Amino acid sequence: MSIITISRGSYSKGKEIAERVSDRLGYTCISRDIVLEASEEFNVPEIKLIRAIHDAPSIFNTLGLNKKKYVAYIQSALLHHFKKDNIVYHGLAGHYFVQDIPHVLKVRIIADMDTRVAEEMKREGIAREEALRILRMDDEERRKWGQTLYGIDTADSSLYDMKINIHRITVDHAVDLICNTIRYEEFQTTEESRRMLDDLILAADANTTLLNAGFDTEVSAENGVVQVEVHIPLSYKRAFTRDIEGVLSGLKGITAIKINVVPITSLSE
Repeated sequence: MSIITISRGSYSKGKEIAERVSDRLGYTCISRDIVLEASEEFNVPEIKLIRAIHDAPSIFNTLGLNKKKYVAYIQSALLHHFKKDNIVYHGLAGHYFVQDIPHVLKVRIIADMDTRVAEEMKREGIAREEALRILRMDDEERRKWGQTLYGIDTADSSLYDMKINIHRITVDHAVDLICNTIRYEEFQTTEESRRMLDDLILAADANTTLLNAGFDTEVSAENGVVQVEVHIPLSYKRAFTRDIEGVLSGLKGITAIKINVVPITSLSE
C-alpha cells in the first residue's frame, strides 16, 4: 500500500500517465476533485482555490492570509485522501505536502519544449511564437508559486524520487517504470510512515481550524502533540494561549498543545 504523486507541466502527458498507473495498480486517481472538495467543505468559491494553487504570488507583496487559508484547505483535503493509501495524485503541490513521508513515491514528468509547443499550437490554434510565450509564462508562474510558498523550485530534481522525460521514454515505458518502482520495499506503508502522515494531517487540521478562527500561526505536530508558533507581544501571551487552546480543544487526535510565543514589539510590526 503506497501513494504516488505525479508532478507535471502542461502538455507533458502526466495526466495520462497517472490515470494509466492507477488503472494498472488498482489505485484511486485524484487531481482537480481535491479543489472541488475543499471548496465545498470550507465554503470557498472554487475559482479562488484554483487561483490560489495556480497563480504565483507577487514578488513585491508578502503572502496574504486569505491565500494562506486557501492553500491550507487544499493541503488538508489532500492529506486526508492520502490517509486512505493506494492513491495516485497528479497536479501541482501534492509532493510539497509529503516530502518526508517514506511511502510516497514522488515522480516528476517532463517533456521537451518542441513537443509541448506543438500541442499548444494545435489545441489553441495559435502561432509557434505565441505558444512558446504562453508555455514559458506558465512554467515561470509555477516556479514562482513553489518558491514563494515553500522556498523550493519545482525543477529541483532532489524533490523527486524519479524524474521522467517523455521523449525517448514513451508513456508505456513511464507507466512500467512507476508501477515497478512502487513495489519496492522502500515505498511500502509502515506503522512509522503512517504515524508521520497522521501527524501531518493533525497539523493541517489544526492549522485550518486556527486560520478560520483568525489566527495566523505556524503549526506542526508529533505523536499527537500540536506545536503552535505565534508572533505577538509578550503582554498578549496569556490571552492568546487561552484562546488558541480553546479553539483546538475539540480537535480529534490532539494529546497536548504547546504554544511558542515569538515576541514582537507591537501587532503592527
